[in-house]
Amino acid sequence: MFNSFGNIFRLTSFGESHGKGVGGVIDGFPAGIIIDEEFIQQELNRRRPGQSILTTPRKEADKVEFLSGIFEGKSTGCPIGFIVWNENQHSNDYNNLKNVYRPSHADYTYTVKYGIRDHRGGGRSSARETISRVVAGALAKLALRQLGVSITAYTSQVGPIKLEGTYSDYNFDLIETNDVRCPDPEKAKEMADLIYKVKGEGDTIGGTLTCVIKGCPIGLGQPVFGKLHAALGNAMLSINAAKAFEYGVGFKGLKMKGSEQNDVFYNNNGRIETRTNHSGGIQGGLSNGQDIYFRVVFKPIATLLMEQETVNIDGIDTTLKARGRHDACVLPRAVPIVEAMAAMTILDYYLLDKTTQL
Repeated sequence: MFNSFGNIFRLTSFGESHGKGVGGVIDGFPAGIIIDEEFIQQELNRRRPGQSILTTPRKEADKVEFLSGIFEGKSTGCPIGFIVWNENQHSNDYNNLKNVYRPSHADYTYTVKYGIRDHRGGGRSSARETISRVVAGALAKLALRQLGVSITAYTSQVGPIKLEGTYSDYNFDLIETNDVRCPDPEKAKEMADLIYKVKGEGDTIGGTLTCVIKGCPIGLGQPVFGKLHAALGNAMLSINAAKAFEYGVGFKGLKMKGSEQNDVFYNNNGRIETRTNHSGGIQGGLSNGQDIYFRVVFKPIATLLMEQETVNIDGIDTTLKARGRHDACVLPRAVPIVEAMAAMTILDYYLLDKTTQL
């Protein structure tokens, strides 16, 4: 249950980390959109493992294969089916974890809920499931291009190392020039050095991603239970290891008075805009035409290559030490996932908005 995301634009995903593959079915995608498969593959390449010394060395091509819904390079309006085959599973790396519960993983909760779990890489709870999100998000990005909407995420903090400026202070063209995906080259090196150091200790570290949506039409969202920021928060917090979400000035607003935080309207050559954007592009639950920006906090990855205390399936105290290939920091590979979830949400809410008035 609950393997589908969205209302009109809807993704249903399937697959496990060490199963035959991961894929999905997308329904509600508009017809006539030019499908740039090279762009979609590039988005998957940004997510795939083994892309740098900072990520898991698991080698997967993550080549997407489309099964339906595309004809002569365009979407047909019919369901788009796709799959990415798993090619480099090392399932034996997880045999020592079959009868124990890994700390801060889904092992215990899955076992209690379902009475069975796939111990090979976490099965469905593995972040490999996000492949389907990136494919669907890339398709959503292609549709949003026609509306002039762009979505960009980047690493803004790793552990204690963080960018002090706002998103407008940085050149987004620099994001893909380093393995951390940070628009500040000096901070990126500090972040990479920290991740590499932590990885060498067999430990992990977390941080924050910032995402910016430009060109969003005014009025997306529903004023009560379908607020746009709530939808974005729901999308982001559905990502593995995501622990917190804030938009606009967020918690920094606690230090401001209302007179300081209010976004004052003015007439900008016939266009109503705001002099500031503390609201993060969303007011009353609806997009207001300004840039939407938010931050997502990711915890340190739970799989450590060091000994930890735990219990086994019989409830007996024991210790474990994970084996295999794992990330020390999720942030670099989470950048395209955050963008994908934002793109799916915005496209879905754009299509919903088309039902507001005849």
